[in-house]
Amino acid sequence: MRTVLIITAIAAMALMAGCGNARKTRTVPSEPAPAAVPDEPSPADTLPEVAPYGNAALAGKPDEADEAATHVWDFRDATTWLLGDINPAMFLNQPHSEWYLSGYRDYHPDQAFIAELMGHETDDLTITIVLGTWCPDSRREVPRFLKITDLWGFPREKIRLIGVDINKIAPLEEYAGLAIERVPTFIFYKNNIEKGRIIEVPVTSLEQDTRNILTGK
Repeated sequence: MRTVLIITAIAAMALMAGCGNARKTRTVPSEPAPAAVPDEPSPADTLPEVAPYGNAALAGKPDEADEAATHVWDFRDATTWLLGDINPAMFLNQPHSEWYLSGYRDYHPDQAFIAELMGHETDDLTITIVLGTWCPDSRREVPRFLKITDLWGFPREKIRLIGVDINKIAPLEEYAGLAIERVPTFIFYKNNIEKGRIIEVPVTSLEQDTRNILTGK
């Protein structure tokens, strides 16, 4: 009887040791059992026939946009960069629409400063924005700034956007004269003479810093 108890104890210890080793060395979790799927209408039945961009993947319909719609973009990848002079309409295309549209929509500038900007003369003003689409600060601040200028009523044709690479270089002959060290940089000109700039992040807010530059505060 004693021998049986000893053998049983040794077997139990060996089993416990094996579970501990399995926990330390396991790198791929086992696949869970498939869960029961409740009875629901097919996504194809609830989506319009002409679905918005990306909805074809949700509807289970094969589409050339499927890969782009589900892709996780790496903005450090040079193939995604916008370089040189940028038309703002480029931000409406993948992959940039993902950060531009949400950044523009979700920002709510201080209306008191917008009101002050709306009363400011713009005929002699131009703005140059230097950004890197690889840069998180640029992807955050540029949509916000463009929303401010739209609410302000500042003409888009008086805004120049320049895209730079990760070394902050743009393929433009006159670019070096801007002396860009960080992005984004928002440069304000009055009668083609620089009046001030916001570099990387605002001191207070984009709308207040813009007001301060234009009024000399």
